[in-house]
Amino acid sequence: MDKALPSTQRRKSVFVEVGLVDEQTTERQRQSPILISQPSPMRTRPVQRVRFQSQNDICEEEYKNENEGEDIEEDGSESVATEDYGTLSSTTFRPYLHMETYSRLFRLGMFALLLAIALPSSQNNPITGDNKHVLFGAKGGVIPSRPEGLEKDTVLLRRDKSPTDICKRWSHQTAVVNGTLYIYGGRATTDAQQNSNTWNNDFLTLDLTKSWQISSPSLTGLAQPSGPPAVANAYLWNSYTSLFLYGGEFSDAPVTSPVAFAMWEYNIHSSSWIEHSNPQTSSGSNAEADGQAIQRAAEGAGFSVTTLGRGWYFGGHLDYLTTLGWSIDVARVYLKSLVEFTYPGFSNDAVNTLSGGKTAGSDGVWRNVTQGGLQDEAGFTERADGLLLYIPGFGSEGILLGLTGGTNATFTQMNVIDVYDIANSTWYKQSTSGKTPEYRVNPCAVVAAAADGSSYNVYMFGGQNLQPYENQTQYSDMWILSIPSFTWISVDTSSQSVPYARAGHSCNIWDGQMIVVGGYVGQELSCDSPGIYVFNMSSLQWSNQFTALTGAAATQVWTGKQGDTANPLAQQANQRGFNASAGLEGSYGYSVPAVVQSIIGGDATGGATLTAPVQTATSGPLATGKPITYTVTASNGATVTETATPSNNGGGNSNGKSTRNASIGAIVAGVVAAVFALIAAYFAFCTWLYRKQLALYKNHAAMAQRAAADPARAEKDAFILPPPSTKDSSERRGGDTGSAINSTSGSGPSGRDGSGMRSGSIGVGVDGIAVIGASGGGRNDGGRGSLGRRSSAASSTEDLLAGQEPTFWGARGVLLNPRRSLRVINRD
Repeated sequence: MDKALPSTQRRKSVFVEVGLVDEQTTERQRQSPILISQPSPMRTRPVQRVRFQSQNDICEEEYKNENEGEDIEEDGSESVATEDYGTLSSTTFRPYLHMETYSRLFRLGMFALLLAIALPSSQNNPITGDNKHVLFGAKGGVIPSRPEGLEKDTVLLRRDKSPTDICKRWSHQTAVVNGTLYIYGGRATTDAQQNSNTWNNDFLTLDLTKSWQISSPSLTGLAQPSGPPAVANAYLWNSYTSLFLYGGEFSDAPVTSPVAFAMWEYNIHSSSWIEHSNPQTSSGSNAEADGQAIQRAAEGAGFSVTTLGRGWYFGGHLDYLTTLGWSIDVARVYLKSLVEFTYPGFSNDAVNTLSGGKTAGSDGVWRNVTQGGLQDEAGFTERADGLLLYIPGFGSEGILLGLTGGTNATFTQMNVIDVYDIANSTWYKQSTSGKTPEYRVNPCAVVAAAADGSSYNVYMFGGQNLQPYENQTQYSDMWILSIPSFTWISVDTSSQSVPYARAGHSCNIWDGQMIVVGGYVGQELSCDSPGIYVFNMSSLQWSNQFTALTGAAATQVWTGKQGDTANPLAQQANQRGFNASAGLEGSYGYSVPAVVQSIIGGDATGGATLTAPVQTATSGPLATGKPITYTVTASNGATVTETATPSNNGGGNSNGKSTRNASIGAIVAGVVAAVFALIAAYFAFCTWLYRKQLALYKNHAAMAQRAAADPARAEKDAFILPPPSTKDSSERRGGDTGSAINSTSGSGPSGRDGSGMRSGSIGVGVDGIAVIGASGGGRNDGGRGSLGRRSSAASSTEDLLAGQEPTFWGARGVLLNPRRSLRVINRD
């Protein structure tokens, strides 16, 4: 048995016990100091290398020890001769590159050098702020100053692009800003069977600075915003720099609860959305008091006037899909109020806080007009799905027209239009003339202005009825309401390819053309894609393309300086401006159609003669005001039409040429009128003379007939003729064709009596008395009667004075010879 180890004996290493390592040599190595041959940063670490003998070597060594009589240690371990096997264990030192260490300062310096080299090479252009050519890496540049209106936190846009390829689109919102048509939200389907999840917040643009076919309109899908809600039947106001989304209703399939109302502004220059939360009213004319919450309405009628810096929303309704906290069990409420929003930076004298020329701040100013005169009367009804349109020139700030619309059970009458005077915040009514369109809701309409502003023509397309429920009928007809005559005119499109009947579509005007987008087309039409149509408002024709007229000039900002070529209103230069005297946007290239000219007068450029309502206005600006008119000039500066010059219109002729042309035109017109007056007077005189001579002729014929029938009575008949001719009797012709007094002697030529008058003739005596003579002592010429004419047996009474009756025309007529014609009745 092995002997037990003493308790005090230290346990040896297993390498020593098995004889692999000599214990004394190991102790010496542990006690020897390790010398560092190189200081930092190139330190070396000791690497111990152990070389093991193979199993055969060990066995041979054991066998040798046995033969030599080597003793075995008491602990059972074998002793190893250090002089023979000292190479079994050795320690060497060398540099180990993978384990090099560096000082902290050295590492920081190397890192800074790496950044200085790597960052510039990560971009292929200098850091100048031009981010158009950056391939990768950070974008550098000067941080621009925050534009006006961006005080609020902006909302980042999602990267999802709005789809341009859809099946149907309706109940959306549109606006035109400098030649770009923006389309937001509404409802859309991607296939014919889709009947839910139709609400969206798609955001698209349609380029109107270039021409395109309606089969492939120039649509671009923008990023869908993450902040503005997916709503339908709202309105999109616009300034020259921003869009303002007001109102709308949330989805009903599936039902989506509305959120707290906030107005969303899209800044065009920065392509960002800005939230204006918790809007409240400001007191003003006929309006609610300060601090009243503005509610989100839907299915109302809106309009935006960039030159005034204001937008309006008329009527609509409130229900559980528009208002947060509204119960589904509470019935819908229809409205008749008018919400007004003044854009940031603009003034409005009708608002108390903006009086004295003050301008609205970054959140704008709201006013809720609820007491505007007729709004309190029963005849001013609530309505939704109607139209609101702006007409300049009446009153100091123009008027708004409210027409069509209704509720679930009633329609708004079409033969009476509600008129709102913007400056006085008061509603009036105006009757129309002409055949009235059928009652309807959800149509679309735009206003086109004549070049001289003498007429403004409202084009209304489509719409639908409301009854029977869920079985509405859509319309595809086109109507014109001409202002200021307020005359309805039906447009005949029966021979054209007309878009399918629709409702809930949008209309915008640009370059004298109506652009129709989308619309609900019922279930008969599976898809209506792309669903964009163009109507030429001058030729009254549906077109297969949009024709750009202003082009890139529409994208430039008009500064008002002389020589400015920009055209933000797409109209002639003297209609530009930023006040109530400026012209309507989008009417460039518009000509008044012939069918409208036939009713209101004038020509293609204007010159309307019917400049007041046919049904006389009883009150308001239509009773006392008149449209603003402009002098129309051709491209070479020549005057096309001459009309009144508007005041403060921001343009027009400033060198007095227009005034001189007007004076010359007035003189020429006066001369022409005088000449026509003289001609008319002469015709009147000739007509009077002709009628007088004709009456004498008829009396003479009647007496001649009586004398032929009763010669005995002829001596008793006498009548007074007009005064004798200035010629004496010797100048009168003798013979059978005339009557003359040849002499005063008692005897005369053959066939004449003592009076010198031929038997049966009519003469003028010295006293101016005409006498029908009886037969005298002369001869009887073959069958003639006592009056020297053939008897009635030989001729009729119509031949008595054949060819002698007076005539109005001809060489011997009254018109050319009024004095000569006085003698006609004295002929045989």
